[in-house]
Amino acid sequence: MPRNMSDVTISIRPGGPYLVRGPIQLLDAEGNEIPDASGKQNIALCRCGASTNKPFCDGTHSAIGFQAAERAVEEQG
Repeated sequence: MPRNMSDVTISIRPGGPYLVRGPIQLLDAEGNEIPDASGKQNIALCRCGASTNKPFCDGTHSAIGFQAAERAVEEQG
């Protein structure tokens, strides 16, 4: 189902998940839709790698002391 991607925002929580807001379609590595995200307007995606509910955040980042990089590294030219 086509979605209007201009209505989607992704925010990065310091030391936490990616917060995705808007009408999305979330696909697995084989291109199959992940039904838990279907129809939802807000989801939190794990970025620490320790969630037991991947790809969704379950709050494990707090328990393991996940420390994310503050900013993306700019390519040196």
